[in-house]
Amino acid sequence: MKKIIFSICLVVGVLAMSGCADFLERESYGKDETWKTQEDVMQAIYGLYHFVSPYWSEEICGRGHMWLECASDNILIGRDRASVDEIREFRMSPSNSNDVSRVWEVMYQNVAKANNIIKLVPDMNLDGSFKNQALGTALFFRGFSMLWMVPYYGDDTNGGIPIITDKTPTAEIDSPRPSHVLQNYDQIIEDFRAAGEILPYYSQLPADQIGLPHKAAAWAYAARAALYASMYDAKYYDVVIEMCDKVMNMTGADKRSLYVDSSDKSKSFANLWRKEQNHSSEYIFSLEGSNTNGARYHGVSFVNAGWGLYNTWGYYTPSLELYKAFEEGDTRRDATILSPGQHIQFMGQDILFGGYSPDGSVYSITSRTTAHISAGMVLRKFMSPWETGSYSEVSNLRDKLWNSLNCCLMRYADVMLMKAEALIWTKGEGDGEAKELLNDIRERAGLPRNSQATKAQLQNERRCELAFEFQPSRFVDVIRWGLAPTLLTTPLHSVISKGQDGQIVTEEVEVYPARTYNPTYNKVFPIPERAFTGTENLTQNKGY
Repeated sequence: MKKIIFSICLVVGVLAMSGCADFLERESYGKDETWKTQEDVMQAIYGLYHFVSPYWSEEICGRGHMWLECASDNILIGRDRASVDEIREFRMSPSNSNDVSRVWEVMYQNVAKANNIIKLVPDMNLDGSFKNQALGTALFFRGFSMLWMVPYYGDDTNGGIPIITDKTPTAEIDSPRPSHVLQNYDQIIEDFRAAGEILPYYSQLPADQIGLPHKAAAWAYAARAALYASMYDAKYYDVVIEMCDKVMNMTGADKRSLYVDSSDKSKSFANLWRKEQNHSSEYIFSLEGSNTNGARYHGVSFVNAGWGLYNTWGYYTPSLELYKAFEEGDTRRDATILSPGQHIQFMGQDILFGGYSPDGSVYSITSRTTAHISAGMVLRKFMSPWETGSYSEVSNLRDKLWNSLNCCLMRYADVMLMKAEALIWTKGEGDGEAKELLNDIRERAGLPRNSQATKAQLQNERRCELAFEFQPSRFVDVIRWGLAPTLLTTPLHSVISKGQDGQIVTEEVEVYPARTYNPTYNKVFPIPERAFTGTENLTQNKGY
């Protein structure tokens, strides 16, 4: 995958020809006649990863990864920022200046790049297996790019978002939005199904292509799209089960399973988030890690004050509500959330969180006691690259938080949870297979196998297992389960800490007061203002 990461930087100039400043203006789409060789096509494939590159790594795969999750009940913000308050309070402006404003144009550019490949490659004189891989990869990324956007901008009230395929005539690119978002999900599922038919298995990828999509990734993403579609029509749960079964029924070198640390089962979940497990049995699809470029998502781990070397922009901190969602004895809690009074190895030093203690002394990590808590809890899940302080694992540029840990976007536990949900919602609470799936996940977390496979238990297991992993979005989950009017309108809390008599003491505080949520309009966010440049038929979401 190093080749892919490197190549991203080499093709930036070429990419400008297949994606443009405004998302509808694609003069080159379907017209590129410069590709002659397999290497030309590989460069086009690498171009599909441009959103991970240093050029976009802040807006798309850094902070931009998580901005819209700020509206969920899992996340607090570590510093005052008015535009973030707009998101969390469901009064976001189309002109909101946060990094999220770039997602629309970048992902539609990716759709255009995928369409180029789908349109041109079939007529090229290429090896058949390579041609299938190229087409499958393009289909995967067209679906992937749309799925990155659709849950946040399309629904049953406003309709879908523009569908642009390799067969879309230029004159129809600026067409009215689909009447229902299910048209988007149908196209996305179709793309992933088609990709799964022709992509290689993971075991068939050569070493320099590890990180490219494969059959299991396409099937799992088809399941995720169907899961989101089931919010509007329960028949899509059948697709969820079908696609999850395809992943779960693989055998041999491609068999997927929950990662369990053979040396210490109690640390399985914590050790899953180490570079050694970047491609463990649980891996399905990730953005590859690198200490020199790539996704900066794991920078969200950092508190916004006081660790000196990486005193960075880590806006996102866990809510106390998320912390309390974990059962006592759940090993996922301390693997996910760093709480005051706990120790962590950070940049080669032992840190007593809530205080810094290389010599045994204790003092507050920060004196801030404002509504936005920097000294509360911190996301721990992705911290491992920063343990030793070795620049072979993390960037030496400090504010460029590239690191060796893959940014995992789909793993086997999510597949298990998706199937369990589909079984519970179609066959009823207490379904035997759903019980087994949930109990397997609970057992890995150090919990008893006592799940009764109720809807409430599924919802909580999904929250605890997938916290802060972005694409299994907590915000989207709460919306589609119909829980938003309750969960998104209650106050959110954290803790503040200070050193006192050589000890770390904490106090619970309310960080955010109760919010107002409109179930008609607030299921989605406003389409970014910049998306309307050069369009006549694109309409804004209602209420914004």
